[in-house]
Amino acid sequence: MKKVLIPTKLDNAAAEILKRHGGYEVIQDAKTPLEELVKAHPDTYALIVRSEKVTSEILDQLPSLKTVVRAGAGYDNIDCKHARKNGVDVLNTPGANSNGVAEEVIALILADARHIVYADNSTRAGKWEKKQLMGRELTGKTVGIVGLGHIGRLVAKHLRGFDNRILGYDPLIPSDRVRDMGIEPASLEEIFAQADYVTLHVPLLDATRGLVGEKLIGAMKDGATIINCARYGIVDEDALRAVKAEKKLRYLNDVYPKDAEGEKPNADIADLMMPHLGANTFEANHNAAVRAAEELIDLDEKGDLACIVNRDIPAGLERAYCELAYTLSTLVRQISGETVPVKLIETSFYGDLKPYGKWLLVSVLSGICREFDRYNDFKAAKQFLEDRGIQYIDREANTDKGYGNSITIDISVEQPDKRLKSYSARGTVTEGIQTVARIDEFDRLYFEPKGITLFCLYDDRPGVIATIARRLADAGINIEDMRNPHNAKSKRSLAIFRLDKPVSNSLAEDIKAAIQGYSVVSTIV
Repeated sequence: MKKVLIPTKLDNAAAEILKRHGGYEVIQDAKTPLEELVKAHPDTYALIVRSEKVTSEILDQLPSLKTVVRAGAGYDNIDCKHARKNGVDVLNTPGANSNGVAEEVIALILADARHIVYADNSTRAGKWEKKQLMGRELTGKTVGIVGLGHIGRLVAKHLRGFDNRILGYDPLIPSDRVRDMGIEPASLEEIFAQADYVTLHVPLLDATRGLVGEKLIGAMKDGATIINCARYGIVDEDALRAVKAEKKLRYLNDVYPKDAEGEKPNADIADLMMPHLGANTFEANHNAAVRAAEELIDLDEKGDLACIVNRDIPAGLERAYCELAYTLSTLVRQISGETVPVKLIETSFYGDLKPYGKWLLVSVLSGICREFDRYNDFKAAKQFLEDRGIQYIDREANTDKGYGNSITIDISVEQPDKRLKSYSARGTVTEGIQTVARIDEFDRLYFEPKGITLFCLYDDRPGVIATIARRLADAGINIEDMRNPHNAKSKRSLAIFRLDKPVSNSLAEDIKAAIQGYSVVSTIV
């Protein structure tokens, strides 16, 4: 019998399914701390958890452990890397909680608009403050949705009954796909300037930390509302704090630095606060429990790897090429601009890499689309692309080119004027070092893509390098390395600088104007 430990308040459906299936001994105990349960059951084969922290210490105490299932989408409470080191698969149940979060957004909006919480307390206290509690109607308002994954799309679906104008922003989804969802595509700036309500549904990444900052908050209409049921850190709460009273903004919040008792850092600015209840519904709990049990059985009996989030690489494929695929795709995405929708991804895997195209696509996609986790598999990658209307083509590599074990990645993005523009990069691994051989029409570059890099594209002429170097020096930025290839056909040059400090957007624009360049892009790999 395989022992399954469920140390959490999960719906009994998981235990019932596993027991009914046979072959599993289930221990479900939500009262005893996980540390004590682990000591009592060192022969545990599988763990099914919710928000419990599965640390390296916990993993090391379970020598028989083969699987950890997170009954939910996020899995940052699990040490996935240490789990892989121990040969433990980590699975999650994406989508099981989505509707619960989407409905919470609607509930928060209505509760705030009609003063439900305050009115209940006031009336119970014997008061009759009807005149002071004039509310607002959701019907006919403009709602902006930032992030159009499962939850964002469900929010839009639920809002349609209120006859709203729905604006949507997702840098990964082409505008025609957004329109197919019944949502009006818009930029972040347009959403924050026009919406009465802005609801956030993006993961917390480097690119989204502080996303809702001074500029966007400052553009909001007086009396507008921000709803954050996504992740703590997406909203720059100091920026909100600075103008909230003046602009009479509302802030409805369900996320915190830590899910635990104690003072909350945003209590002074949150008009409604919930203890991270988005997925806390009987239905979501039941769905996650069923999915968790089914995924464990499918993994054991069918070898179904679709939901493994800390996948390993197959024998014969060097990890360095997974890293190369990720680096190249990250680079080409940053050069293209990370806020423009991707319409097409094309790859060519040369030499011995061709058989591993499906595995490498995951690394490619996670570099281009930061919300797609690198530990997913090909099936998840294909579904992700399909959901966002992004076409993928794995081209037949031309072996006559003599590129050896190389990777080429092309992406086509939708410009603001709806035209498509393509960007390309090719690279390889030489003596264990990643090397970029080509970017667009510039070949034989042979530079290592690491650290802070500035790319300047301009018409070839004397004096440009000196102008760029002077602007960088004036900003206190040192050049550590550089390349300056020319293309005789296009009569353009590409200056590539490795720097010791990041380049601000304003400095990049200043350099672009000074050299009359086509583009000036700073990347960090």
